[in-house]
Amino acid sequence: MTTSSADPLERATGRAPRRALVAGSVGNFIEWYEFGVYGFFATIIAANFFTPDGGSEFEGLVKTYASFGIAFFFRPIGAAVFGRVGDRIGRRPTLILVLLLMTVATTLIGALPTYDTLGAAAPWLLTLLRILQGLSAGGEFGGAVSIMTEFAPPGRRGLYGAWQSFTVALGLLAGAGAAALLATVMSEASLGDWGWRVPFLLTLPIGLVALWLRLRLEETPAFRAAAAGEATTAPDPVTPSGGPERVTPSGGPDPVALSGGPERVAAPREVAVAIVLGAARIMGWSAAGYTFLVVMPSYLQATLNATFQQALVATVVANAGFALTILPAGLLSDRIGRRPVMLTGAALVVVLAFPLLNVLQKPGSSAFTQALAVFAAGVVVGLMAGPGPAMLAEMFPTRVRYTGLGLAYALSNAVFSGCAGLIITEVVKHTGEVDIPAYYVAVTCAVSVLALLTLREEGRRGAPRGRARTDGKNGESKENGESKEHGQNRGNGGNGGNGEGGQNERQEETPCG
Repeated sequence: MTTSSADPLERATGRAPRRALVAGSVGNFIEWYEFGVYGFFATIIAANFFTPDGGSEFEGLVKTYASFGIAFFFRPIGAAVFGRVGDRIGRRPTLILVLLLMTVATTLIGALPTYDTLGAAAPWLLTLLRILQGLSAGGEFGGAVSIMTEFAPPGRRGLYGAWQSFTVALGLLAGAGAAALLATVMSEASLGDWGWRVPFLLTLPIGLVALWLRLRLEETPAFRAAAAGEATTAPDPVTPSGGPERVTPSGGPDPVALSGGPERVAAPREVAVAIVLGAARIMGWSAAGYTFLVVMPSYLQATLNATFQQALVATVVANAGFALTILPAGLLSDRIGRRPVMLTGAALVVVLAFPLLNVLQKPGSSAFTQALAVFAAGVVVGLMAGPGPAMLAEMFPTRVRYTGLGLAYALSNAVFSGCAGLIITEVVKHTGEVDIPAYYVAVTCAVSVLALLTLREEGRRGAPRGRARTDGKNGESKENGESKEHGQNRGNGGNGGNGEGGQNERQEETPCG
């Protein structure tokens, strides 16, 4: 096939999607690598910045997780600010700015003097840097997912969006691996004195590589078309919502720019409803993900008296289960829909939360059984994290996608991820109830189950396996033998989704998903 370099179809089937995956993923890797390192070294950071006079371990953890949570509460602000910029001037320049801010803030944490050196200013400076990280992280998700999914080939939006979550897992694993390696090769005194700084300082060279990758990134064809006020013929995978139709606040599809017609401008109320609904759909993912994958080391040490090395090994195993599940879950959602995959993950957390935690608490449990339990915890989170980014991207049209999906994700993470460590640690401290993590993830996932039930899946029979092709010099898109005429009939507001071939042809974007 020969097309011009400006042809959106070539952009969506050539090298541009792969570049988008790499450039979008690397920022997520840095973000979650740092958040993982901060969580894994929470007890050491507490001793260096928040309890210099020998305060209790619980007191230090509460203060450390308060600083941790503050960063999450600035995520929605970053999502709103950078999302607005990204929807107006483009995904590429905004993601470059976000990456620079994230890299500088994380590197400075590694160079920050402790309380013993700087006094009371040290914890305040640490919190300020965490705020800057929160702002940058809020702007990262919406842009990265927009880049990945807007460049995705036909029938692969779930898989491409899953790479965002996959690099989250890789970042957490890298953070856990770095912490475990340092804990193994260094003495406890050296680790607490200066060794904890090393993983933060490593962000600088990683960030420079990421900057080079993003400077080579193209703007997405969907954004260019929306900015020009026209439709694009760039092929996109069908969403798991069935055929095109007008939206309702409960979440139905609507034909917009990428479905071949003029983009319908979403009303502010529709976008607000979609943001709240999106946050509810992923709150279980947010809460269970941070509880099982980040907070667990400190919980095991402070509550179950595990050693630092034991806690890190358990976390690495959980993150391995998480990582191995994400991409298959995203791919599966392209075939059977986002809703059944995410519902399965959320429901399994509700059912398995207490049994899995009880395995860790039981003194007689073998190491293999405990490893299997934490691995299973990672797997069920991966079932939600794989389809999650694509599900959010499909809820918003191009003109507000960066802002909308970024805010939904940031709000969910601010409340249910950023507060996970603080809530769990504080409640366990005051009640002595060691099952608090299970209560927390079970309740949040139960709410997500209810929200996910509103996700429509009319007419879904599987995503297309083939790639789109062009017909003639005008680049008219066909897929799986479908005719342009049939696609136009679907794009004109017909119910669609009733024929097995036709429903695979278009991507629906909905302001109220």
